Amino acid sequence: MISILVLTFNEEVNLPNCLNSLNWCDDIVVLDSFSADRTGAIAKEHGARVVQRKFDNYAAQRNCGLNEIEYTNPWLLMVDADELVTPELAQEIKQVVQAGDPGTYLYRMRRKDFFLGKWIKRSSGYPTWFGRLMKVGHVRVERSINEEYVTDGEIGYLQGHLHHYPFNKGCGAWLEKHNRYSTMEAELLAGEGLSSPSLAELRSKDPALRRRAIKAFVYRLPGRPLLMFVALYFFRGGILDGRAGFTFCTLRAIYEYMINLKVKEIRRREKGLVV
Repeated sequence: MISILVLTFNEEVNLPNCLNSLNWCDDIVVLDSFSADRTGAIAKEHGARVVQRKFDNYAAQRNCGLNEIEYTNPWLLMVDADELVTPELAQEIKQVVQAGDPGTYLYRMRRKDFFLGKWIKRSSGYPTWFGRLMKVGHVRVERSINEEYVTDGEIGYLQGHLHHYPFNKGCGAWLEKHNRYSTMEAELLAGEGLSSPSLAELRSKDPALRRRAIKAFVYRLPGRPLLMFVALYFFRGGILDGRAGFTFCTLRAIYEYMINLKVKEIRRREKGLVV
């Protein structure tokens, strides 16, 4: 009853473990952005179908997966190549789909981020809820990065976790990826401007709406990179995650600083000023 979509680009390091964690599924599609490594071959070796599409942004890629690919099952689970589906989460997914709660078309779940061999629960800002399990035809994806999932039905919540290994390809790969992310985030901020924080969303029981409102508020504050480090390392308890926590909090602050720099660059170019 469940198909799975995995987005990839040069994921030969991560993909084998990811696909091994999905061996309970009979319909896996790898949507690949024309990888230059063995990603496609590995996918086929594991029995997955491979569809290729040139990458433009994450929302467009996921919407392509939702709207332009045919699946054998009515429910779709979206997984990234550096994530693993635990047996407990797989069992829970099967149970909620079999129960068939009418009108619920999207399920959110959390994930555990691992770095230097440990779950960095505090420094990663856990918990964050991600919409990943959806009924095909009833969900669309908005925002080109840090996507938002919109459904015409109800939203449910799963207790199981995805396991996320963002540093499997090394810190250099993480920095390279977040260099791209920061460019996309800066382009959005420079183009759309800062949205006004919503008090209603801050008070909402929906964790995704609360997170969006908090982000809108934080992006208006001066010194955001330093504030991000202080919030994660001291207030959220990243200091208790040891060396992994300090390193990850520092990287998060660098990422926020990269966004700031790129927003300023974009705005200077728009004014015809030298960067």
